[in-house]
Amino acid sequence: MPTSPENAEIEAVFGDGTRDEIERARPTSLRGEWRRVGGFLRRPTLPLMPGEGGDLAAAPARIARVFALDVGIMFVLIMIAVVVVALGVDLPETALAGIEITPAIVFAVVVVAPVFEEIIFRGWLSGRPGHVLALLALAFAAGAISMFGPQRPLLSVAFGLIGMLGALAALVFLWSRPAMGWFARGFPLFFWLSTLAFALIHLGNFDPEDTGGSLAMLLPLVIPQFVLGSLLGYLRVEIGLWAAILLHAMHNATALSLAALAMSAG
Repeated sequence: MPTSPENAEIEAVFGDGTRDEIERARPTSLRGEWRRVGGFLRRPTLPLMPGEGGDLAAAPARIARVFALDVGIMFVLIMIAVVVVALGVDLPETALAGIEITPAIVFAVVVVAPVFEEIIFRGWLSGRPGHVLALLALAFAAGAISMFGPQRPLLSVAFGLIGMLGALAALVFLWSRPAMGWFARGFPLFFWLSTLAFALIHLGNFDPEDTGGSLAMLLPLVIPQFVLGSLLGYLRVEIGLWAAILLHAMHNATALSLAALAMSAG
């Protein structure tokens, strides 16, 4: 049977199903997972149906292995920060420093932030039309609401509903559509732009006056977020958005626990 133009483009970008299955054989050990992370980050590649087709029973173990890598990197970065401080460099405090850790703060940091940040920064990273259009619809709703605000509440509500219904329609009617070929070809660029944007947004956790507004001082402060964003992007593509949300929540819970221990020790 002759190959249709659409299928020919898909095979040219993603390869045939057999090769894709072989290349995406799931790692079963800590070392194997970490090697797969390294290979992915050296050359970010988008599969035909990102986050699907994997063994869900193996997903918790895979997430745990990536979390172990995340914790190890966090430990190294903390040790580097300790050495830098010992050398007399004053590092600016984060937004969590000195804050009272209430149940509301825990919920916001461990649940709300991971869900919304993963949807915004990695929900569309699948390259699937439904996911990309859903995010654009939500962005339209958010922009309209911010534009009209409480001054014109009816328009805010109307555009908000239009955006949410548009997002829902995109997810429902385009759910089975695979990743777009042009997105797959440019995936490394999209992946690193998403990771960089995720890191830069966390510059808001620091007061620029503490560093004199110098980018040379500010950018190293978000290296942890850049590393985390890389791992989250890996899980988003390999397992699914829910896996990235879960790892993000685990990371934030760990960071919050360390902040609480530091405050209690002080």
